[in-house]
Amino acid sequence: MRLAHLGTIVAILASPAAAQSLDYEFFKARVEPIFLAKRPGHVRCVVCHSDRSNNSFKLEKIPPGDKFWTEEQSRRNFEAVSRLVVPGDPAKSLLLLQPLAPEAGGNAFHTGGRQFASRNDPEWKILARWVTGQTARPGK
Repeated sequence: MRLAHLGTIVAILASPAAAQSLDYEFFKARVEPIFLAKRPGHVRCVVCHSDRSNNSFKLEKIPPGDKFWTEEQSRRNFEAVSRLVVPGDPAKSLLLLQPLAPEAGGNAFHTGGRQFASRNDPEWKILARWVTGQTARPGK
C-alpha cells in the first residue's frame, strides 16, 4: 500500500461516521464470533488482538469463565473494529486485507498468518457483508 493512500485511509477510519453506518447487531451476532473461531494452523484472532496488543486491532478481554464478551465490551469492540474498515469498501478495509492471503489481494504483512486463503472464505464474506452494509437477512 502506498503511503499517500495510507494517510487517506487513516483519516477515513478515524471518522465517527464510520461506526454509525455499520450494523452493530450484525457485528455482534456474526462478526464477533469470527474473532473467537479456531482455524486449522492458526490461533484465534482474540489471542493476538487483545486489549493489551501492540497493534490497531484491539479486542476486549473476555471475562474469566465466560465464553463471549459482555454487551458493554461488544460495544467497545464494535467501536474499535469499526475504525479498521472503510464502510462500503472491503478492498480498502484493513480488517479484511490484513488476514487475507496476498495472492487474494491481502496485505503481505500480517504476523498472524493468512486466516483467509481467498475472498471466497465464508467468514471473509461475512466480514465483507458487514462492511458493505449487506446485513439484512434474506427475505427481509
